[in-house]
Amino acid sequence: MKKKTVILLAVLILAAVCLFNSVYTVEENEYGCTVRLSKIISTTDEPGLHFKVPFLDSVKSFPKATMLYDIPPSEVLTADKQNMTVDCYVLWSVSDPLKFYQSLGNTSVAEERLNALTYNALKTVMGTLSQSNIINMDDGAARNDIYEGITTSVDTLAANYGIKVEDVKIKRFDLPEANESAVYARMISERQQIAEKYTADGNYEASLIRNDVDKQVNIIVSNAEAEAAKLQAEGEAEYMRLLGKAYNTEDKQEFYKFTQALEALKSTLNGDEKTIILGKDSDLAQILMNP
Repeated sequence: MKKKTVILLAVLILAAVCLFNSVYTVEENEYGCTVRLSKIISTTDEPGLHFKVPFLDSVKSFPKATMLYDIPPSEVLTADKQNMTVDCYVLWSVSDPLKFYQSLGNTSVAEERLNALTYNALKTVMGTLSQSNIINMDDGAARNDIYEGITTSVDTLAANYGIKVEDVKIKRFDLPEANESAVYARMISERQQIAEKYTADGNYEASLIRNDVDKQVNIIVSNAEAEAAKLQAEGEAEYMRLLGKAYNTEDKQEFYKFTQALEALKSTLNGDEKTIILGKDSDLAQILMNP
């Protein structure tokens, strides 16, 4: 009786072990792959409880969510033979778990492969651009085109490994320390030359404007002076005409001379000196002496 109890207990334990070994759980954010004799016989991404052949089958789980791989900084050569250090990251996910398992096996190997693929794509694209095209003040939309080209290239190659590359983003471009100072000095010199050219062009345009304004001022002043001289001459001519008309007889002319002499005398005696010297034949002397 005791022997039967032990056998029954052993059978129950074996059944429990077989039952426990025949089920597995798949999480919502992963793929579950049933492996038999090193080959995947089934794949599922349905979350929940699943069954397998105990002791014969094993389960491999691969993440289904998007993962971020921060690629170590690496150096690339530009079209003008300048070294630049590129720091970037990759957003990727497993798109075909069967192909992923057969070609890579795990995420660590996948990241190593992505590192190589991304570096090769960066090296190819950067090799078509000069350093001035990469380091500039232009709109960032142009650099987005570069990112899209790199992403497309890496995604095409990664598809052979069951990987979907969703995005490749460059965090920064750096200059190697060896030539960083020289490049910055060259950039400063180029911008100083541009500033000097703008200043020279501005001074030239300003001189043209000043010369034109001075020319216009001289023309206006000359025309005004000529018009003033013309008006003055016309006024003097009119004055002389009116004067001649007013003193058209001998006695009027004599009176005019007399008034002019008095005005001259008045002007002479306007200071502190009250002494005047007149000739004896002066009409003014005769008037003063014999009023």
